[in-house]
Amino acid sequence: MKLTFAPQEDAAAGGPIGVLCFSGDLPTSVAGFARERGHDVFIIAFRGFASRAVEGFPHTWVKLGQLGRLFRVMRGRSIRRIVIVGALTRPHLRDLSLDWKGLRDIPSILRTLRAGGDDSVLRSAVRYFEDHGLQVMAVSDVAPELLAAEGQLGAIAPDAKELSNLRIGMGVLDALSSFDAGQACVVLDGRPVAIEGAEGTDGMIVRVSELRANGRLRVSGPRGVLVKAAKRGQDLRVDLPTIGPRTIELAAKAQLAGVAIEAGKSLIAEREACLALADRLGLFVLGVARG
Repeated sequence: MKLTFAPQEDAAAGGPIGVLCFSGDLPTSVAGFARERGHDVFIIAFRGFASRAVEGFPHTWVKLGQLGRLFRVMRGRSIRRIVIVGALTRPHLRDLSLDWKGLRDIPSILRTLRAGGDDSVLRSAVRYFEDHGLQVMAVSDVAPELLAAEGQLGAIAPDAKELSNLRIGMGVLDALSSFDAGQACVVLDGRPVAIEGAEGTDGMIVRVSELRANGRLRVSGPRGVLVKAAKRGQDLRVDLPTIGPRTIELAAKAQLAGVAIEAGKSLIAEREACLALADRLGLFVLGVARG
């Protein structure tokens, strides 16, 4: 028997918001802003992914695959609306701690894990929760303050050369959208030199640092731009492009000139700290309207 909740139209009326937390600093930022906006927030933190910072909020811990426990917690707290936040590497079935409901839902789980690219997997996960009567909300619904605005976001402005680089980067990401590939690339001197793959954005930036260190990229001084944007047709309720202080640190180590992110569809974790660090390290941060 499937555990179900009230229909989604009833869920929209209000009530507590369940924040399903995975890795990174973004989940607690979302929970904090949501609480400041008057939402009743309860965090469901996944062991092995979420940080201890969630303990500053009403919370519980679950293991990935404990679907019965997950739904019991939400039913017990009358949670009918959820937001899914944080980084999650696609798990293998053997990595899941399946309880009885998880075992019964193995066909759905397998369909989700085999759904294709990351965006396809996330859309399948959203459908799974919606099929159980839950409303899946976007981060922008509960914490719009985290969305990047359009224009220069820090104290440093890009020059004409870097503006040209970011336009090329946006074109690259547009071309990749239909392949459900990564959300980021690095463009240097008018040439895409790195495209995000399975290693994620941080790993891609580290790769650029290595290319400069070993002489494969023969350039000197701060040059090039990291470009991040949502995929065309992406479900904006999950996996929005995100930068934070760690992104800025790695971009500086790779001697990039700055970071450009899609305005209104990208998130800045720890916004004040992120932009202050960019100013200190000499990087521009720009919110760019698509097209």
